[in-house]
Amino acid sequence: MNIEAITKEKIDAWFTEWQELEGKIHIAHDTRNGEAKGLMEAAIVLFDHLVEEGGDEILPINGVERLTFIKAKPGQYACYRQLGELFKETKKRTARLRLQATKNNSNR
Repeated sequence: MNIEAITKEKIDAWFTEWQELEGKIHIAHDTRNGEAKGLMEAAIVLFDHLVEEGGDEILPINGVERLTFIKAKPGQYACYRQLGELFKETKKRTARLRLQATKNNSNR
């Protein structure tokens, strides 16, 4: 795990970008304008980069399987919802990992 990559400031930047994409994806699904799949593909790349930077340890439970499901059919609404959950759970997980790292460093 790259603790430098999961600092609050860096994680917040990833999630700000996700929130912008999420809003666009939501509108694309509501209006059925055909843009959801492309926006989802961009969001998947964003999530992949987040995991690459932070390390596989930041993935939530069943993260690999869930991401495989999302990548298989990115245009589906269920995949959009699942990616949103992955982002949310990853944010919580990185906060826990930062806290654990801080505790471990203070105990030395």
